Formats: sequence, structure tokens, C-alpha cells
Amino acid sequence: MVISTRTKFTDQLNEVEEYIKRFGEKTVADIRAAGLAAQGDKGAAEGVMDGRKVEDRLRSAIENTCLDIMLLQQPLIGVDLRFVSGAFRMVSDLSHIDSMTRDAVFLTEEIPAKASKKIEAEITQMSEGAANMVQKAVDAFCAPDVEAAQQVMEADAAVNQLYVTVEEKLVSLIRDGKSSAQYLPELLMVAKYFERMGDLAKRIAAWAIFRVTGEHTVAEKESQRQAPSAE
Repeated sequence: MVISTRTKFTDQLNEVEEYIKRFGEKTVADIRAAGLAAQGDKGAAEGVMDGRKVEDRLRSAIENTCLDIMLLQQPLIGVDLRFVSGAFRMVSDLSHIDSMTRDAVFLTEEIPAKASKKIEAEITQMSEGAANMVQKAVDAFCAPDVEAAQQVMEADAAVNQLYVTVEEKLVSLIRDGKSSAQYLPELLMVAKYFERMGDLAKRIAAWAIFRVTGEHTVAEKESQRQAPSAE
């Protein structure tokens, strides 16, 4: 009975990891597709918008399996506990990123191609940068690999700088009277979505570190920033 129970437990852990990898692959593909959609690729846009049900299924599969493990496989301690609890939490970050790809695509469909061209190079770089960060963060969690996770944290600076470049470019165009301000908010928001995807990739990387060390540093820092305004 003990051997059978342990075998089931091992199978469940492997199942969670496989689901995470699949969810990561889907999210990475959607980020890149959202970047293509910003360049006017209608097929890429349709693919992203049609992916909601797959996201829901993968998230549910991960969360339900993690809950089964936590409820039925007791006592759950040490590395196994950190893996299951980290997986349960990081799936919300992956889901948030994947939802953002649909939000970004929805906005790009409202923006004329002529306007989108003004930041096409930066959006391409941002989408690729965010996609690489998510892929490496998921890989770092599954490995687990603290050094790879830290590299994801460091990569966020490049994505942030690209957002600053987009912001400065658009503001400059308006100031110089070379472009209508009509689509400025939408263009900035598209760039902001990709910048936020990078931030969430850092959270996933932090869960990779948590799996090894038991500390989730990104969450702690965010909590500290919010603390002064709490009532």
C-alpha cells in the first residue's frame, strides 16, 4: 500500500510538471503571436484570441492536481511541498500573462497599421524579450535552477528600457506635430502589456528560487512597497 501510494504521488508530481511545461509553451507562443498581431498578422491574432479554453483547461488541470496532492498526500514537506505550493501559485502568473496577450491583440485590432508601424521594431523586441523570459522562467522552475531564474530577473531591465523608448518616441511624435494623438493611449498600452509580461515572468522565476530556497523575493518586495498605503 505504501509503495502504491508513493508511486501515485510521484506520478502526480510528474503530471503537474508536464502540465506546467505545456502551459509555458502555450503562453510563450501566444506572446510571440501577439507581437506578430501588432504588426498586422491576422492569423496570429485569431490564434491568440481562440486560446482561452486551452488556458482554462491547463490552469484547472494544474490547480486540481496540486489540490489533490496537498489534500491526500500527507505529510507534504520540504522540496515536495515547495514544488506543489509554488506550482499552485505560479499558474496564476502564467494565466495572467496569457490573458494579457489577448488584451494586447484586442487593442492592436483597433489601431491602424500606419500608427502601429511607428513602434513596430520596439514591440517586436519586447514580445521576443518577454517570451524568452517566460520560457526561461518556466524551465528554471522545472529544473529547478536558481542561476537561470536570476538571469530572468536581470533580463527584465532590457524590456523595461524598450517601454521607456516607446513612451519617449510617441510623446516626441505628438510634441513635434508629426502624428495624431488619437491612438497614443492604445499604442502605449500595448507596449505596457509586454512590459508587464516581463514583470510576471520575474515572479515565475521567483517561484523557481522559492522551490529551492523557500523564499519568494519578488512577492516580498511587492508586499513591502504596498505596505505604507495599507489602511
